[in-house]
Amino acid sequence: MAGEYDYTAGFEARAAVSLADPKLRRNIADADDRQIANRLSAMASLKDPDRLRDLGSEIRSAVLSRLDEHLGTLADKWESHGGKVYFAADESEATDYVREVAQRSGATKVVKSKSMVTEEIHLNHALADAGAEAIETDLGEYIAQLAGDHPAHIITPIIHMSKHDVAALFSDISGTTMPAEVEPLLEFARGRLREHFLSAGLGISGVNFAVADAGALCLATNEGNGRMCTSMPPHHVAIMGMERVVANWEQLAVMLSLLARSGTGQKLTQYTSLLFGPRRAGEADGPIESHLVILDNGRSNLLGTRYQDALKCIRCGACLNVCPVFRQTGGHAYDPVYSGPIGAVINPLLRESEQASELAHASTLCGACTEACPVRIPLHDLLLYERQEYAHKYASRTERMAYSSWSHAWSTPRRFKLFASGGALAARLLGGSRLARLPLLKRWGRGRALPSLPRVPYRSRRGRR
Repeated sequence: MAGEYDYTAGFEARAAVSLADPKLRRNIADADDRQIANRLSAMASLKDPDRLRDLGSEIRSAVLSRLDEHLGTLADKWESHGGKVYFAADESEATDYVREVAQRSGATKVVKSKSMVTEEIHLNHALADAGAEAIETDLGEYIAQLAGDHPAHIITPIIHMSKHDVAALFSDISGTTMPAEVEPLLEFARGRLREHFLSAGLGISGVNFAVADAGALCLATNEGNGRMCTSMPPHHVAIMGMERVVANWEQLAVMLSLLARSGTGQKLTQYTSLLFGPRRAGEADGPIESHLVILDNGRSNLLGTRYQDALKCIRCGACLNVCPVFRQTGGHAYDPVYSGPIGAVINPLLRESEQASELAHASTLCGACTEACPVRIPLHDLLLYERQEYAHKYASRTERMAYSSWSHAWSTPRRFKLFASGGALAARLLGGSRLARLPLLKRWGRGRALPSLPRVPYRSRRGRR
């Protein structure tokens, strides 16, 4: 699937690949419908869901306002438990550190729990260059890896695949015909992954939240693989985006309640694990070394800017599920890592390029993403800000002149009235279908039919001058 999308091309070209695949769109729509229904039901179980969302938003804003302080406390506490901390400024520093740990420990096989931040820094490729094979152990991520694919959704990596697709993939791998039934497919994956857990020299995980005051890392999963990756290998590395921290246990409780309900429609995920560093003297289980890599990779540049709210994201995926654009195109059309509305916001912020910046236009600006966000990130506002930046940096001279003229024409009531009268006259002379084919409107008018305009504008009928 991933090979069908050209990430050097524009979003429109990638979206066309998805739009030409009715099965993919059907799979995504079915999954989205279930997740939306589950989320609504789970949020309705709360006495006051809106107040909890307000509280979640307040907590995230408060943490970001004192982020340096919380990260310093977290690092001190984690080290007091016997763990090691490394602050990585960018992708290169983070991958170099993990490779060094792998090489020093002699690990040639690495088991990984689900982590979007490791996708962000292309960790699997970096480990392969160092002679270490990285095995994804989350079932969805594992299936995507076997298929030579990458995650199509923050929470459900293979949202675009059906159980028939998985059965066909497993049949090719096993050399036998696998039934398209859940239990046999799970048993096949479980048997293969068990061998990796037992032989891996290094385990890698992400971090859903870090509790600064306690020096603890929290992993929220619905599979036991997270615990296997963090307890069975002799060495463990946790990688977290620098913003994924809370101050204390009380804040964590709020975040977990919102994450589970918004992400999967549960009150709490099946496995909520708390890590406090390596094993202590006398303990039989756990790694002998536990490292925490705290990644910046452009995040600190957002602090104090109008984009700071993007760092409040808890990676629940709710905005993806309600987005009409994601529903039609799926995650692969956006970016190999972060997709949907939050991907359209953070990709241009974390890696500036024309290809990333154009993702802000992959939105109808309907506001459904903002309405669904459990921590009330104003996603549609952030998308508008990024469209402004795109226009300044990448829009053609003709496009900039057109929008500048439009802005000038609508800047006063008199000009607006003249513009509206001229538009109504053009619509009557040309008709809606012809008007939509004019050079400046041709792309926008594709697939749209402009309505006929009234002879007397609304403002005139209301007595406005």
